[in-house]
Amino acid sequence: MTPQNAPESRWSDLDRPPLNVPALRRALLVPGGLWTSLDIVPETGSTNSDLAARAASLEEGAVLVAEEQTAGRGRLDRSWTSPARSGLFFSVLLRPGPEVPVERWGWLPLLAGVASATGLARAAGVDLSLKWPNDLLVKVGGEERKTGGILAERAGDEAVVVGIGLNVTLRADELPVPTAGSLALADAISTDRDPLLRALLRSLEQWYGDWRAAGGDPARSGLQAAYAEGCATLGRTVRAELPGDRSVTGEAVALDGDGRLVLTTEGGGRQSISAGDIVHLRAAD
Repeated sequence: MTPQNAPESRWSDLDRPPLNVPALRRALLVPGGLWTSLDIVPETGSTNSDLAARAASLEEGAVLVAEEQTAGRGRLDRSWTSPARSGLFFSVLLRPGPEVPVERWGWLPLLAGVASATGLARAAGVDLSLKWPNDLLVKVGGEERKTGGILAERAGDEAVVVGIGLNVTLRADELPVPTAGSLALADAISTDRDPLLRALLRSLEQWYGDWRAAGGDPARSGLQAAYAEGCATLGRTVRAELPGDRSVTGEAVALDGDGRLVLTTEGGGRQSISAGDIVHLRAAD
């Protein structure tokens, strides 16, 4: 038998127990629900890549969770790594069509952000805000820190894989960069990953169901208003770093119907940003 304190043991860090697979399946895989399968692996490179590779053989609602992700990816293929069992790293397989036109699928990462923030507010007792387009922020010592990220990718013509990475118990000496945070550092009332994962997936199911029933209409489903309400980017002066080494600076004033960030620039012009890195230059009022 492997000693519990051996490096390779799932129990090598008693503050970070493994997820309870049978209990999670009983709670989440219910008749008529969105989630159809839930697999948890000890380690993988990227749950998004793994799920996308199997998408053709899986039903909508497949969930893949990794206790440790060694090659997780964010936007622009940036890496995302954390110690084993220190967070929640998972991907879900969605097939929005034919109810939702393809041109509205771009709302899925924003939907995942709203679902994550609302679900975690209830389960962890932490206020999360959204940095457009795909970051989850918490306050650590009064300072905004990134504690999570979202990445949505097409998997063939009919499916989308949405990945969520969330730092839960990451300690200060484990932070990859000074601007990172975790639920624990934000004084969450709970860092038990089992109820956090249940809350995240149930919130995602609710928001996805409402959005899909509205044909992907962000206004009719309430998604556009909910994102704007929780978005830390709106009302701030920002710099949008765009593809091709270009940038534009202005005040973030709105989200349009396609989920793009609308900036007012010097001279009163308006520009809609569909992709890019956003740097907050001024604190929100």
